[in-house]
Amino acid sequence: MLQIAILCAFLGPLATHARANTYYVVVSGLGGEPDYEQRFSAEAKDLDKLFRSSGSTVHSFILAGQDATSTRVKETLSIVARSAQSQDDFILILIGHGSYDGATYKFNLPGPDLSAEEIAEMCNRISARRQLVVDTSSASGGAIQPLRHPGRAIVTATKSGTEKNATVFARYWVEALQDPSADTDKSDSISALEAFTYATKKTASFYESQKRLATEHAVFTDATAGEPVREASGSQGALMSSLTLLRIGSTRQAANDPSKRTLLEKKEDLEQKIDTLKYQKAAMDPADYKKQLTSMLLELARVQQELDK
Repeated sequence: MLQIAILCAFLGPLATHARANTYYVVVSGLGGEPDYEQRFSAEAKDLDKLFRSSGSTVHSFILAGQDATSTRVKETLSIVARSAQSQDDFILILIGHGSYDGATYKFNLPGPDLSAEEIAEMCNRISARRQLVVDTSSASGGAIQPLRHPGRAIVTATKSGTEKNATVFARYWVEALQDPSADTDKSDSISALEAFTYATKKTASFYESQKRLATEHAVFTDATAGEPVREASGSQGALMSSLTLLRIGSTRQAANDPSKRTLLEKKEDLEQKIDTLKYQKAAMDPADYKKQLTSMLLELARVQQELDK
């Protein structure tokens, strides 16, 4: 019962959240070689372009090449901290190389690197209750524990700090946002969990096709305790499944249409409530669960009908 109480307390804010603004910060770190420099920068620019086209409530910042210094990262996250409100979403994506010495993870940048503790401290100053940190670097699993915070989901390309080879996960994370098939629930939006599932499958296929032993195993956690996982289970996955990473199709059009923006926010709020309800199902009376779910689905259908006009 204690686990259920903790889960309900964590999920409570998700049920009442009405999305306002989304702040994206994409950092392309030190490549070390021209091939990596070009790849990291291109992936960051692709993400920035996707985010900027997804709606007028989006604020996207990109730091790449020699501009991606620890000073500039701190300045940019300070801007977000001054601007973001509690009802907003904040997403930080790190693309590059990382290092782990057995105790401290660092994200490699031109000049001084940034440790996971420093990144966490900056993110903690941002008021957005719902946050996502995606670290696609080598050894990124070593950043999980310092980054953990209530209301924050964490995705890393490696399961631990000891997986130190260069990763390909970022390539497929970007691809997930470019491929409509990643939208498995056909909601015209791609959630953090959908992007993660797509990218992990593609990464595994890459190593299989190359007949190479996989040197990276992506994981995520959106709970404040427990081991990171590779798929939603128990208390893990509630935030990841409800956090919209990118709007596509009709929802993108609605986000850019002032007359439909309120309806879209209501639709997304209902979808988040439905996701929350599903996680609470095991602790609920079956009749009450069915009643609430039916009511929400009917309301969702009505809102969708209005959006389709």
